[in-house]
Amino acid sequence: MCPFGAAWPSPAAFGAPDEPEERAAGRHRDSMSGFGPTVLRLVVGAVFLSHGVMKVSPAFGGLPETTAMLASLDFKVPHLVAAALGAIELGGGIALMLGAHTGWTAIALLLTTGVTSWKLHLPNGLFLNWSREPGVGNGVEFDLVLVGALLCLVATGAGRLSFDRARRRMAEMEAAGRARRRRDRRDQIT
Repeated sequence: MCPFGAAWPSPAAFGAPDEPEERAAGRHRDSMSGFGPTVLRLVVGAVFLSHGVMKVSPAFGGLPETTAMLASLDFKVPHLVAAALGAIELGGGIALMLGAHTGWTAIALLLTTGVTSWKLHLPNGLFLNWSREPGVGNGVEFDLVLVGALLCLVATGAGRLSFDRARRRMAEMEAAGRARRRRDRRDQIT
């Protein structure tokens, strides 16, 4: 009863789902939760793969153009930094898309994103240069999105469709097999 003497309206009167629907939705959400990191990993991996290809492929200027850009930002040994950035972004993008060593890959990509963001984009502020105004570079807005996505991958792992999950499941099966063999040997002794 409500304070005014009338019965409280049921949640269904306000369009709220009844209890069985909520439980079913929760089960569905739980069964699909492993696919969120998978989608995030594939998209972020594709972004880094494309940036890595741009840094190393002659079709996009490759290492000479990347080296010149890094030299203009006062990097020491810009040719080594260009090669490292290209390799980490290219290899890291592929590794993320495959879901191989996702946590370590994301940490390596976080470091490269942090360095390029600090040296290249931070002086331009927060926002992207949507108007493509000459002489104005992009800000750190997109880098912040990438950092957030990479931190999520470090925290959650690769998700369902990944080499990391397959490797973990194989290790669990091997451990269960070893435990079963030990138990069988112990049972034979007694």
